Amino acid sequence: MRLIQNMSTIAEYPSAECPSKRVIKIAVIGGSGVGKTALVVRFLTKRFIGDYERNVGNLYNREVQIDGEQVAIQVQDTPGVEVNANGLSCTDQVSRSIQWADAVVMVFSVTDCRSFDLIGQLHQLVTRTLTDRSLPIILVANKADLLHVRHVDAQEGPLLASALGCSFYEVSASEDYSQVHGAFHRLCVDLAKQQPQTPVNAASSGTEKKRSPLIPRPKSPNMQDLKRRFKQVLSAKVRTVTSV
Repeated sequence: MRLIQNMSTIAEYPSAECPSKRVIKIAVIGGSGVGKTALVVRFLTKRFIGDYERNVGNLYNREVQIDGEQVAIQVQDTPGVEVNANGLSCTDQVSRSIQWADAVVMVFSVTDCRSFDLIGQLHQLVTRTLTDRSLPIILVANKADLLHVRHVDAQEGPLLASALGCSFYEVSASEDYSQVHGAFHRLCVDLAKQQPQTPVNAASSGTEKKRSPLIPRPKSPNMQDLKRRFKQVLSAKVRTVTSV
């Protein structure tokens, strides 16, 4: 896994450093403290890290094999959204991530009812941001292992996902890698199938077209100059024959 940059300057992963023909971009959004960063790191590295500094929004990249094809996956980890007097916080940053992404993962914690109640507003934000297109969206309930402090009923997540038209996954970033991997991998497989594959010939020809301006073209010969030189040669031969 590679940390590319801070989300304040979202950009495509440099093509020169990314040999894959396909790049899948995923934005992860949700309330503060729901475990977004833990989920992203768990998916990309298989490791669980319990404590993180306050999330400012980082872009992570890793190349993986999907159905035998090398694919670069970029995951945008966004700052935690909170409800304040003016509505939702961090909407500008989150909206930029949504516009950039190929898919969105909405996350709530089963230990926090407020993060669950926030999902409906986040879904509305996605809809408002994407006025000209739609994205695949999945809903992930995190911290399923914390049964003793669970406050969101197990049936509420699937019901909400059904109402929003999303796939639903309940996972534990700390306890079960396979659950986390299954949610993200299924999404990546679906996205890879939707994206058309660039033919190798087209890719190579595109490269040649980009390189051609860098190769200096030979100068066209000046025809008048050639005629002048040819006459000079003929005159020299005529003078030689005459002298003989």
